Amino acid sequence: MIVVVSATAEADLEAIGDHIAKDNPVRALSFIRELRGLCLGLADIPRAFPLVPRYEGRGVRWRVYGNYLIFYRLEADTVTVLHILHGAVDFAPILFPS
Repeated sequence: MIVVVSATAEADLEAIGDHIAKDNPVRALSFIRELRGLCLGLADIPRAFPLVPRYEGRGVRWRVYGNYLIFYRLEADTVTVLHILHGAVDFAPILFPS
């Protein structure tokens, strides 16, 4: 499978890195590398993580890493990373706007 990190997920990564870098620039770089690696690793195990509860019909899955959630969707031969958000964020209006 091919992993595509959407522009919104890239923006999320940048915002996460900026936030962490305020206190620890070195950790910000390593944490973003870890998140990006987990995204790319979805190519090997795309169905290993559950669909988002209450929104199963939308086909969006999530992978938890620390306090962050990686949201993605499977397509024929592609995994598209939609967003990477802090777990405290109300993700429903972001991912599933009415």
